[in-house]
Amino acid sequence: MSIRINDTAPDFTADSTAGQIKLHEWIGNGYAILFSHPKDFTPVCTTEFGAVAQLAPEFAKRNTKVMGVSVDNVEEHRKWKRDIESFAGAPADFPIIDDTSLHVSKLYDMLPADAYLPDGRTPAHSATVRTVFIIGPDKKVRLTMSYPMSVGRNFAEILRALDAVQATDGVPIATPANWVPGQDVIVALSLNDAQAKETFGAIDVKLPYLRFTKAPKK
Repeated sequence: MSIRINDTAPDFTADSTAGQIKLHEWIGNGYAILFSHPKDFTPVCTTEFGAVAQLAPEFAKRNTKVMGVSVDNVEEHRKWKRDIESFAGAPADFPIIDDTSLHVSKLYDMLPADAYLPDGRTPAHSATVRTVFIIGPDKKVRLTMSYPMSVGRNFAEILRALDAVQATDGVPIATPANWVPGQDVIVALSLNDAQAKETFGAIDVKLPYLRFTKAPKK
């Protein structure tokens, strides 16, 4: 069964470039982003992991940890990190886990349950291991994204999506198309106009079901 929004993120224990990690313990009381790739020393993923390294201060501001998942081993990850850091000009301090067994890939439905990748595998063998999961402090999956091998992930969009997830978490609001922090948000339909005004103050009614307000401060 695929991982759905609001499912509890499957817990796992795995070796990583930061030692052995148990996912739920590692997440702690903050948010986490789990992102995967087909194989070390591949061009698109080198640019992506470089982008994550460059954005480390932004993730830290948002109390969010990031973890890479790879079907290669820790020794290969450590070698690859040198290339990532050379390309990005920033330290790649986030952990990358060893998923040579495909345990995590199968647990998160990144590959068919009966997938078997022998030694000598190429990136094409694990092409579907190109996913992103945003996980909340309660260990629930808040958002998922999947990409084909040929399309580099937009980590500015992933950061924007994280901002939207955090802005709406536990608050009766939603974010409109192309929303970025600082812009108005949409009042949830669970509130009538009087309740919305009592909760947020002024509201801007565009349509009976589309009402904007200033984003509440958290």
